[in-house]
Amino acid sequence: MIRFLLFINKQGKARLAKWFTPFSVAEKRVIEKDVHRIVTKRDKNFTNFVEYMNYKLIYRRYQQLYCVLCVDVNDNDLSYLESIHAFVELLDQFFANVNELDLVLNFHKVYALMDEFFLGGEMMETNRSVILGRAFDLDKLE
Repeated sequence: MIRFLLFINKQGKARLAKWFTPFSVAEKRVIEKDVHRIVTKRDKNFTNFVEYMNYKLIYRRYQQLYCVLCVDVNDNDLSYLESIHAFVELLDQFFANVNELDLVLNFHKVYALMDEFFLGGEMMETNRSVILGRAFDLDKLE
């Protein structure tokens, strides 16, 4: 199960955060700082999997952003690594070359896409054309 999803820039600012497990505000800030410290300090030659507390962090770097998933230790690492890439490709198709500013200015659209892809800490729909069709339909209503 996914515990949280974070998009963090190199300066440590969380640009997008989705928490599937309840944490207090103070715990969230500590986790964001810890995750930033762990992910940005790792050498590029190391794997994209890190044990953190009783969970596992799975991350990928895209330009200046790190996309980090926190999952249970026994979950399949590679499937979640691929789900990160599939989600970023989905964002890239929706925003036509997504960047950090798109995440900040259109956060409500990103959360709508995220809710189609991940729901309740599990991957729900992985077919990009289905998700994009729903997202473009919602976008037309605005």
